[in-house]
Amino acid sequence: MRTLVVLDHPYGADAWDNTPHRRSFTAALVHAASQGILAAGGEVDLIDLHADGFDPVMHAEDLAAWRHAESVDPMVAGYQQRLLAADRLILAFPIWWELMPAMTKGWLDKVLLKGAAYDQPKPNGLMKRRLTRLDSVTLITVMSTPGALYRLVFGSPVTKAVFRGTFRKIGIRHLTWLNHANPAARSPQQRADILARTTAAFRKG
Repeated sequence: MRTLVVLDHPYGADAWDNTPHRRSFTAALVHAASQGILAAGGEVDLIDLHADGFDPVMHAEDLAAWRHAESVDPMVAGYQQRLLAADRLILAFPIWWELMPAMTKGWLDKVLLKGAAYDQPKPNGLMKRRLTRLDSVTLITVMSTPGALYRLVFGSPVTKAVFRGTFRKIGIRHLTWLNHANPAARSPQQRADILARTTAAFRKG
């Protein structure tokens, strides 16, 4: 199984090793999940959006190409090919102001194009899935908002945007959300336990 991991954190994928002032629990979760996938004999294809210097902005020329089911950004074209080759997609990011950061939103906007991720035979009609190999999408998120508050008061806006508003529309049904609220308030042992459980979960598939 090939898993495409898309990491959106300013410190990048190398920030998993708990170095003070340059550490990311999001990156640590990605590292832990990747270790589990590899231990199970799977493949990991990691996209580090900040390390790549990905431009999330939909510029005028991007929008003009989008209307013709094309992309003018060679980085986007490469991402699309890697997504088409994936059996599973993991999107990992911190939740800021209750939603995903700009790079993740831009990745969704620019990569999941008509003609690449889906077809739409009739204008404004139902979408026909093109990502036939992709079986599941998992969100790995970190937030400072208490989990119960995020779900009960805010209504889990990130899952509405990414699951209901994006992937279900294009025919992906196996959707999982792994959220970790306020890891900074947890002890080093508690964080280590979370990472160990993450590795174990992804080792099982």
